[in-house]
Amino acid sequence: MTKWEYVTTPLLLHKETQILNTWGAQGWELVQVITGPQGGLIAFFKKAVE
Repeated sequence: MTKWEYVTTPLLLHKETQILNTWGAQGWELVQVITGPQGGLIAFFKKAVE
């Protein structure tokens, strides 16, 4: 059974692509993007634990 670790990070305006590409290059898979309580975007990522 695969075990996962998770991380959340804010997505800064006008830097969304750079942030997503950086996390993706480190092996993180984007799960969801939501609007946070203060109106900003929050990205949720997962990665299999080795």
